[in-house]
Amino acid sequence: MNKIYSLLILILLFSCSPSNKNAGDKIITVSIAPFKYFVEEIAGGDFKVNVMVPSGADPHIYEPFPEQIIKLGESVAYISNGYLGFEMTWLDRFYETNKTMKKLSLGDKIELLDTHHDMGRGHTESADPHYWVSPKSAMIMASSVEELLRDLNPPEKQKYEANYRILISKIGKVDSLAQQLFSGLKNKSFMIYHPNLGYLAKDYGLKEISVEFEGKEPTPSRMKELIDEARADGMKTIFVQKEYDTKNAKAIADEIGAEVEIIDPLSENWMKATTDIIYALHKSLIKNSN
Repeated sequence: MNKIYSLLILILLFSCSPSNKNAGDKIITVSIAPFKYFVEEIAGGDFKVNVMVPSGADPHIYEPFPEQIIKLGESVAYISNGYLGFEMTWLDRFYETNKTMKKLSLGDKIELLDTHHDMGRGHTESADPHYWVSPKSAMIMASSVEELLRDLNPPEKQKYEANYRILISKIGKVDSLAQQLFSGLKNKSFMIYHPNLGYLAKDYGLKEISVEFEGKEPTPSRMKELIDEARADGMKTIFVQKEYDTKNAKAIADEIGAEVEIIDPLSENWMKATTDIIYALHKSLIKNSN
């Protein structure tokens, strides 16, 4: 980040303040795009949603733009992941920017998985932050968002409760789909470049094998181990999140005669993205078993 940009950010950090607005004009800032889905499903059009890390950007190392900070200063609430790398750099400054906004960390009620993801600059993610991809975690997240919205806008409490029940029903169907598709499979191992499906794997009895290790590219010896493991498990697919380089995944895929599958867990459309991932995983596991 250059000095002019850094100065602009600092000015914005200490000059923004929330404005008084009607409910439909009020802003809720969320850390990543999938969280927008939960707010809009439950709140309808009652709040505008400012996404800090847009779909297509890397939330581990992202640096916000001035216009995002301006909207943050006008927000009535900030919904954080709580464990993403960019938040370790920015979250305290976000809260300093707008001391009156309510704070919600969606990871607070999730049973977190341990990890060691070195982001550089002295920052290490202390827990696996990718919990939103699992339907079981999504049910907990939806409950937390509904509680926040009722607190922000009490007159619409009944509407939020009704929308929450509808959303839980939708998430429940995705949960049932995952249970149905993944039960009874003989081979439950899959390989992915960046380990962002750990919670999905844990909740539905799968095994995630990561090409990336502790936030770093694999060494040549690790690449050989991965190729041998992929061959032993008969893997036909290597998964890569849309935001990441496919080079190492493609090297493994070429070596074992597999294909690279792009997934999009950071999509704003949580329902479609998660359902697509579940179907893609099931398809790959069926191929592995043949």
